[in-house]
Amino acid sequence: MIGTPDKTVTCLIPAFNEGTRISAVLRAVVAHPLVAEVLVIDDGSRDDTAAVVRAFPGATLIEMPQNSGKTAALVAGIRAARGTYLLLVDADLSGLTPDHISRLIDPVHAGQADISLSLRDNAPKPWHWLGIDYISGERMLRRSLLQGHLETMLALPRFGFEVFLNSLLIAQRSRVAVVRWPGVKSPLKGAKMGWHKGLVADAEMIGDMARTVGWTTLLQQIVMLRRMRVR
Repeated sequence: MIGTPDKTVTCLIPAFNEGTRISAVLRAVVAHPLVAEVLVIDDGSRDDTAAVVRAFPGATLIEMPQNSGKTAALVAGIRAARGTYLLLVDADLSGLTPDHISRLIDPVHAGQADISLSLRDNAPKPWHWLGIDYISGERMLRRSLLQGHLETMLALPRFGFEVFLNSLLIAQRSRVAVVRWPGVKSPLKGAKMGWHKGLVADAEMIGDMARTVGWTTLLQQIVMLRRMRVR
């Protein structure tokens, strides 16, 4: 008799100084019927992020010894994850509901896509015009896609994860589902840090992406992933 495919999902939430926002995200994913475990990786926060997570039933906290960047935090989470699938969710979202989570999981669980990406309400307008946010932090995929690349990922820049993953997807000609998330927003860095620090943080993130794959490849990824979308 053929067994039922293992569809267990581990949700990974990398977080840095998100004590005021992460509870709203946890309420959408903890106890979700399709999510087996929720791992929050606190990347050396200086606020009460860790305390908020510890007090939230059903969430497991992984504490990084120091702030090392999103990529290193995700590697720590992937190593600890037990699910066959990974659900990646940013810690600062507002308006997130269990229904949004279901819609992101469903195309991959159903075998209609190899990965799904969110398209949030306040994603940059060009991403809405193109129909894809190629650097979305919210993704659903098989853990095996990343399992052999963890050491390589540790050598990436702090914010190189999404574009590195995009390169893997393109190399494998993966099927990409874009899931629109009406009502879900991610605050601009300027709103969280102040406009000057926010601009610096955005510049550093873009620089990390370019160092990971190169400026030309960044543009090519947008075109390629758009072509790989499934309806």
